[in-house]
Amino acid sequence: MTAIADPTGTLSVLIPVYNEQETVNTILTRVLTLGPIVKEIVVVDDGSCDNTAAVVAARAADEPKILFYQSPKNQGKTAAIAAALERASGDIIIIQDADLEYDPAEIPEVIAPILAGVADVVYGSRFLVRKATRVLYFYHYLANIGLTFLCNLLTNRNMTDIETCYKAFRKEVIKPLCLTSKGFGMEVEITAMVCKTKARTYEVPISYYGRSYEEGKHISTWDGVMALWYIGYYNLIKPLFPSYRKYIQDVNSALAAKCETVSPPFPVGHAQ
Repeated sequence: MTAIADPTGTLSVLIPVYNEQETVNTILTRVLTLGPIVKEIVVVDDGSCDNTAAVVAARAADEPKILFYQSPKNQGKTAAIAAALERASGDIIIIQDADLEYDPAEIPEVIAPILAGVADVVYGSRFLVRKATRVLYFYHYLANIGLTFLCNLLTNRNMTDIETCYKAFRKEVIKPLCLTSKGFGMEVEITAMVCKTKARTYEVPISYYGRSYEEGKHISTWDGVMALWYIGYYNLIKPLFPSYRKYIQDVNSALAAKCETVSPPFPVGHAQ
């Protein structure tokens, strides 16, 4: 698949928000700082009960690149991303959390393998340690490692961080995917389904400025338990459904239609 020669207006940044009034304005500013590569920032407020929606609405009123949608009630991150995907129109789509755990300044490095024409999907890994990572919860680290290991067993991939926020895709890979999981289940669902396709997947190292629960971290032990269920369900059962077999076929056909043989012009991270 050929490289993208002119990346201007290429990128859609999807930002799900829930009670992030203290940080969402900063995140929007940092994403806009990326410049003309950003086609749009699709923000979905997942039923926040603080001032988040008002903050985003005020920014959207003055910035045409910000597309704002407000969910009438809290439905979880997966539902927010599904709503954002419906509205995204960029050739490359990346997910950005609304807190300050991931720095938008690193987005160009995450999408670089796609722009170079050597990847269709790129994950920003917190465990390919070449950058700053805040020291936090050991049990969360074990959970991330364990979930990634189990997913790798069923996908036969050698990924290091399936739970990362930074997931970037060619639109042909992610737009046709109808998300059906709940809460934070999209991390497993997306990984399992993308790995069933012929999409070329890479990982690149990123920084991670994690939050404590006192600082507003949302994920819980129950989310980890559900992730175990989702790993089995989306790797072993869901691909048997006609709709998901169609997704796999559609993605493979779309990628094959655009595919041309190119050699990687530079080292681009951790190939899958």
